[in-house]
Parts: sequence; structure tokens; C-alpha cells
Amino acid sequence: MDRFVFFGGKGGVGKTTVSSAYAHKCAGAGLDTLLVSTDPAHSTADVFDQSFDDDPTPVDGYDSLEVMEIDPEEAVDEHLMGIKRQLGDQVSPAIVNEIDRQIELAHQTPGAHEAALFDRFIDVMRESDHDRVVFDTSPTGGTLRLLSLPEYLGGWIDRLLSKREASVDLYEKSAIGGREPRRTAVGDPIIARLRERKENFEFAGRTLREEATFYLVANPDELSIRETRRSVASLAERDLPVAGLVVNRLTPEPESHEEGRGARFLRDRVATERERVRELEETFDPPVVATIETRVAEVKGDLLDEVARELDIAVDLPA
Repeated sequence: MDRFVFFGGKGGVGKTTVSSAYAHKCAGAGLDTLLVSTDPAHSTADVFDQSFDDDPTPVDGYDSLEVMEIDPEEAVDEHLMGIKRQLGDQVSPAIVNEIDRQIELAHQTPGAHEAALFDRFIDVMRESDHDRVVFDTSPTGGTLRLLSLPEYLGGWIDRLLSKREASVDLYEKSAIGGREPRRTAVGDPIIARLRERKENFEFAGRTLREEATFYLVANPDELSIRETRRSVASLAERDLPVAGLVVNRLTPEPESHEEGRGARFLRDRVATERERVRELEETFDPPVVATIETRVAEVKGDLLDEVARELDIAVDLPA
């Protein structure tokens, strides 16, 4: 099993329950484990009955489990303030106010959350020294946009870098009458920043392809299955194959002696769900690695341990 494990899926399918159970399983096996929540709903606090923030926090009752909840709004603020500081060092005071205005507008720009969260992803992947890092991701659409950033922004940065290098070269030549420039792009702060961003995206893309494993959580209904099918295809296009599917919130079957309207409803529901599970098993390439029944109470404590045992997902470290 790779060091970084991602759980994704449609909103409301139970990604937090499954990712928390897997983190619990890893910690129980003796791995130093970090669970990272990027879902704005942040239900990990409910699972472990404990508050978490942007820093890894030890979970009460565990020897080797920590949790961090990345706040998208806070990540965007930090991301944009970092850009503001860098630009403020590189431009004249006359346009600082214009920078402030543009930064404020950028806060609401589509993609700002994904870019900021991806920076935090990179920070975690670079800085964490945990044996296993488990990501509880935001609903599928946001996660796919997030994982697309190395591919899309990498090419964009290449173009910006090329234009900046050409600009510096032309500026220097024009300043000295067409002779060789007195200095090169070496030392230019904007080029240095672009190269840093390029290296970060290359690192992220390489790590996601070579050191990460992806699982999708689905419910046994048509909407969830359609979303899962799209997600499997989208991840495959990015060379990020899905290792397995977790089917969550299956209806428990009533006892054979039970009769009445409720029992008939449950049997019909179970039969429909079994058809959905067969569809997942027979028409998807990734295998179904767990089928988890709905519990009557919130999954925490002993119930979390039960769900963890039902996950047929390895916890061993790569050789």
C-alpha cells in the first residue's frame, strides 16, 4: 500500500466514516498515521468526539493517530496573502493599492479554493513524516479539479516562465543597445517564484502518480453509481487509477421470521441494493473492497472498529 491514501466520492456517501475507519485501522496496526480532512463539512470531529484544526493534533485514546482539518477559507486567505507579500516586494509602491484590490477580487475567483488547498496538499506531502497519510477529500467535483492542477497549471506556468525569461532578455538588451545583457534571468524574483511553483506541481504530480492510492466511496443508488463511474474515468485520464470501491450504507436485511410492511420494505430495498452492488462488481474495473451496512447510531468508538474490520484494504507499508 502506498504512503498516501485518498478517499473520494459524491457528497454525503460517507467518505469521512470510511477514511476515519481506515486511519483507525492503520493506527491499530502500529503505523504512525495522519488523517487529513479537506471536506468543508469536517465531520472528523464528530467521529472522534474531539476538535481539530489546521495543525496535526493527536487523537485521544490513540498512540499513533493524528488529525488535521484544512479550512478552505483560511487556506485561501493564507495563499493570497503570500502572493501579496511576494508581489509587494517586487513592484513599486505606486501600484500596491491596485494589488490589494486584485487580491480581494481573486478571493472569490473560481479555482481559488482549489489552488489554495493544493498548496496545503503539497505542504502535507512534503513535510509529513507519518508512515501513512489518509486524505478525506471534498465531494468529487472539487477533488477532481484539485487533482487536475498539476497537469493544467504546470503547462500554464511553463508558458509564463518562457514569457518572463524573454521579457527580461529583451529589457536588458534594449537598455544597452542590443549587446549581450549585463545580467541574465538568474536572480529575477518572478522567474524564481515561477520555477518554485513549477517544481511544486511536478513534485505533486509525481507523488500522486507514484506514491498515492485512490479509493472511491459509493452508496447503492443510481446517482452515486453514475457519479462513481464518471470519477473512475476522470481519474484514469489523469493516470490516477482507482484501486477499489467501498459501498457504504447498505440496508440490513430483516430476519426471516419478520413480517409486516416494514419488513417487506426492507427486503425490497435490500434486493434493489444487491442489484446495485452487482452492477459495481460486474461493470467496474476497480474491485469492491468493502460493503458496509448502515448502523443505527453514529459510527464512532466500537462501531468505528467494526467498520475498520470490514475494509478489505491493506495497511502494510510498501517494501
